[in-house]
Order: sequence, then C-alpha cells, then structure tokens
Amino acid sequence: MQSPNNYLDIYRDSFSKIQECSQAIKQNVKNLLDNRGICRIDQLTGRAKSVERFQRKSQKIVDDGTFKYKEPLIEIQDQIGIRIITFYLNDVDNIARIILENYEHIEKLDKHPDRYDAFNYEGKHFVLFIPDEVKTWNKDDYMPSFFELQIKTMFQHAWAESEHDLNYKTENTNKVTLEDKRLLAFSAAQAWGADNVFNQLSEKYLFNFGKK
Repeated sequence: MQSPNNYLDIYRDSFSKIQECSQAIKQNVKNLLDNRGICRIDQLTGRAKSVERFQRKSQKIVDDGTFKYKEPLIEIQDQIGIRIITFYLNDVDNIARIILENYEHIEKLDKHPDRYDAFNYEGKHFVLFIPDEVKTWNKDDYMPSFFELQIKTMFQHAWAESEHDLNYKTENTNKVTLEDKRLLAFSAAQAWGADNVFNQLSEKYLFNFGKK
C-alpha cells in the first residue's frame, strides 16, 4: 500500500497533466457528439479533481475504521470528470447510447430511486477508458487510465448540485433534519415532473435531432 505522502505527491505533481488530459477528453467527446448531430446540449465540461478534493476522498474512513481506498491512484475513478448537461430526458438516453458505442466502459450506472414513491438523485454515470488518441504523456508518467462521465438534464443537474452543496456544508456541523429531507425529496419530485413535462412537449413540438 502506498503511503499518503507518496500518492498525494504523485497526484500533486501530475495534476497539470491530468487537467490537460481532461480538456483533451472533453474535446474528444464534443467532436463525437458534433459529428453525430447532437445539438441540444446546455453544458459540456471537463475537470481534474482538485488536489484538496482528491486528498479528502483518499482519506475517507469506513465503518470499521479503515481507509476506504487502499490504492487511491487506482481506485478513485473520478480523477478526471466529464459532465454533459442536456435539455431533455430523451437526449440523455441518446447520448448514453452514442458514448457506449464509442468508448470502452468499465462501469455504467443508471442512478435513480428504486421505489416508485421515492425521489432523489438521478443521472447516468459511466467509468470509461481514456481513448488512445488523447494520450500524449510518457509511459513512465503517472496518469489515470479511466475517467468518469455523467449525463444529466438541467433539472437533474440543478437539484444534484444544490443537494450536494447542502450536504457537503452540513456534514460536520448541523445534520439535515427528517423534515428538511422531506423538503429535498419534494424538490426532487418537482424536478422529475418538470423533466417529464418538457420531454413530452419536446416530443410533440420539436424535431428529434441526432438520432442516427
């Protein structure tokens, strides 16, 4: 197992190259979607996980008092993150299909509540191998071999960012009450409803671009 100082030093020293790689992957994804005629995208972003956030995640403790990640440089899958924010639900499925046709995946998750009467986080997550065409580093350099890609609608994204910010800022101070958790679930239900309304209207009134 690597010592904390060792893996943190490696990540810190490699951060600029990881950030550069994140932008190359972002452009690679953009070119792919542009070539397939996908035009209903609100945001396409790429980032390297900051050194501070990598350190925080790498030192996470689980219930038995041990570190969650024994080999953080290998096990933390979102060192590079790509995010696609779409207008409509149908675009999420269409883009996901194109991504899986063109990138080799390690993991794919369709995150949504399991119960019909529950409302919470929703979105599609993929862990994908970095394509050879964006690899510009030397074989002896440290670089992750994979990246995380998320696809969400604008409503899913807005809810997730606000909910994450609330939980992140309160996890070590005030715990969110049961009543406030119900408020969060209510807001998730509203986002779900808005997504479905606009998706139905888009199917009725707009052309289905990008379905090739």
